[in-house]
Amino acid sequence: MSVQFKNPRAQNNFQGRSCSITGVGSYVPEKILTNADLEKMVETSDEWITSRTGIKERRIAAADEFTSDLATKAAERAMKMAGVTAEQIDLIIVATLTPDMPFPSTACLVQRKIGALRAAAFDMEAACSGFIYALEIGQQFIMSRAYETVLVIGAEKLSSIVNWKDRNTCVLFGDGAGAAILQHRENSQGFLTSVMGADGNKAELLSQPGGGSACPATPESVAKGLHYLRMDGKETFKSAVNAMVSAATEAMRRCEIDITKIKCVIPHQANERIINAVGERLGTTPEQLFVNLHKYGNTSAASVAIALDEAVAAGKVSRGDLILLVVFGAGLTWGAAVIEW
Repeated sequence: MSVQFKNPRAQNNFQGRSCSITGVGSYVPEKILTNADLEKMVETSDEWITSRTGIKERRIAAADEFTSDLATKAAERAMKMAGVTAEQIDLIIVATLTPDMPFPSTACLVQRKIGALRAAAFDMEAACSGFIYALEIGQQFIMSRAYETVLVIGAEKLSSIVNWKDRNTCVLFGDGAGAAILQHRENSQGFLTSVMGADGNKAELLSQPGGGSACPATPESVAKGLHYLRMDGKETFKSAVNAMVSAATEAMRRCEIDITKIKCVIPHQANERIINAVGERLGTTPEQLFVNLHKYGNTSAASVAIALDEAVAAGKVSRGDLILLVVFGAGLTWGAAVIEW
């Protein structure tokens, strides 16, 4: 019997059924790019990278390995854990800022690769906050009884948009994917609440200027490096900590709990200093805070999804435990979710 916490969703006039994560899975490419490798590519050092970010290595997809491939492998592992077949999937949502191509959606490509041909499919983009945004969208379909089984994936091939000559950004990012199966589970509250936010006034802090309708690909835009990721690190850091703490605090307030009731806190894996600052302000213990940043770097929308899968595999959470996910990304966007496992 699960412990009963306040579920803000149940306070609505329309009382939908609960939505739980019934399976998780993740995949990272085989190639490992270490800090020592980066020392040979740009003016940097293992000490410089580690002391400023906490990252020791990251995974890099092969030239013929695309976001849809990473997403497919993570999806298949989540489906196996949940005991779900491709025919049972009603909806596929892929959160990514590095789709295989502008269209069709990466979700449609995943649909074809896993054989879920009766499923609806679409992409959504909220950068590093994408997985929580996609989870919130997916659980609405379960809660309203529109669908029975939803596959949510966060997947990125960030190596395709990183400027490998820019030491301030190329050391930070890696490739990977994580997935979750959403279903109604009897006697489980599942998603208790989620908080999402955005501030478009700070959109320029973290962006990829080229490639869209505002700056289509031209020889000039390519020569200027406008199709690479760009970031103002200092200002992004400040915004990230404040937004993540605020979102996490609000999510717990809605559930009428404090940090001591949370078994596992999984923050966006972007920077060790950000993670530690968020953890300190929330009052987490070292045992509560799950970190795998040192192995993968920042994998954007895949970050929390991969970490969730690894936390479950490591036995950090058991049925009925509460998990706090908290994210921050370009847009600016942020979010937090409290989930009963």
